[in-house]
Amino acid sequence: MATPVVDQDACVGCGTCESICPECFEIREDGKSWVICNSCEEAGCNCEEAAESCPVSAITIE
Repeated sequence: MATPVVDQDACVGCGTCESICPECFEIREDGKSWVICNSCEEAGCNCEEAAESCPVSAITIE
């Protein structure tokens, strides 16, 4: 089961991940992206595309 992880130190809060996969990512008040799903499969979105599109490579899929 693939689960996305956001490196909070690397995240710049650009919102790319949230726009690609809003079921798994959310930009919160702190300006950082947070994972809001338990797994990519459950959410039915493309976490891998969100990870690949992150401009600072802050997202990994574990």
